[in-house]
Amino acid sequence: MYAHLRIYTVNKGMMDAWLNLFKEKLIPLLTEVGIKVESTWVNEERSQFIWIRSYGNNKEEIVTKEKKFYGTKWWIDNVDMVRSHLAHREIIDIIAN
Repeated sequence: MYAHLRIYTVNKGMMDAWLNLFKEKLIPLLTEVGIKVESTWVNEERSQFIWIRSYGNNKEEIVTKEKKFYGTKWWIDNVDMVRSHLAHREIIDIIAN
């Protein structure tokens, strides 16, 4: 399985808003394009949101599914609002057995 481990530093005071946005808008949109949210965590200080999203068993699916996701009308209309919650993003490619 090809996946990304994503570590987002959330702007101070915005974690609750981020979690609501993620649950109510981003998970359904990701699911719709075939990207699975495997698991999510919030660090003890509530400053980082850590999650794994998977794409399937073929590395090319990352490009295809991300293109669908980032091309949706909702994402295009809301990308600035979504990213305004985040101070930093780290994305690590992983291959799970």
